[in-house]
Amino acid sequence: MAETAQPTVTPPQSPPGGPPRRYLSRAALALALVVTGVVLVVTIGIRNPDTPAAPPPAQPALAIPEQRPQPGAESPRAGLAAPVDRPAVSDQAELDAWAKRVADKTHLPGRVLAAYGRAEMWMQRQKPTCHLSWATLAGIGRVEAGRGDFDLSAIGADGRVAKPVVGPPLDGSPGVPAVHDTDGGKLDGDKSWDHAIGPLQFLPSTWKKYQERANGDGGTPDPQNVDDASFTAARYLCSGGDDLGAPAGWWRAILFYNSGIAYGQDVFSAADAYAEASVAP
Repeated sequence: MAETAQPTVTPPQSPPGGPPRRYLSRAALALALVVTGVVLVVTIGIRNPDTPAAPPPAQPALAIPEQRPQPGAESPRAGLAAPVDRPAVSDQAELDAWAKRVADKTHLPGRVLAAYGRAEMWMQRQKPTCHLSWATLAGIGRVEAGRGDFDLSAIGADGRVAKPVVGPPLDGSPGVPAVHDTDGGKLDGDKSWDHAIGPLQFLPSTWKKYQERANGDGGTPDPQNVDDASFTAARYLCSGGDDLGAPAGWWRAILFYNSGIAYGQDVFSAADAYAEASVAP
């Protein structure tokens, strides 16, 4: 059988010095595109005005030294005075500026401080002999928030808490007083037992007696609104005719709000710390 000769095929040789230039060009182009993309992403992220700014870091809570004065022995210091109430004009700008200044010192939410400050303003005009300081309301607010496990910073611009604050039923369980329903469940949702309600934790019966709308618009007072709750608390504290600037008067008012001595001492500690911080240089 005759053999068929196969042609000799010479494989292509790479040019000396590495891969062909066309491969180098493609690699360089790809690298350039990646670098350009990274630059664009970074540049757009920095310069795009629609990019939301990172929220400022939360301030740590103010340290509250524990104080245990005996009832009537001393009263907490008064905080930086709220603006003077002017019935004929709006005080909102002054109140907001005051609240911001005090918030920077005390680390309390400015919106909540505005509610406490407004209550002080109104009571200073309506019952000047009471001498109620916003710091006492702030002390009550801190203690009640701790007992009720809710966050005062979760209060919206309209003054309402993000979620209604309703305490456990006062059903006579161990360590709990028995308080049968007084509001038909209208405020606390329970027709059998009463619950403390709102950020300042009023009993429904107390709320009905002292409730007051804080902004004067004629609306129905709301215990879940920090403005209404603060003003109602101020009216409640000042209802006995006591001078809250004096030790005896302050303690009578606080024990009227809550009869527990330990409760009053906790409020004292917080109120005094907030007051001291508010006037610090």
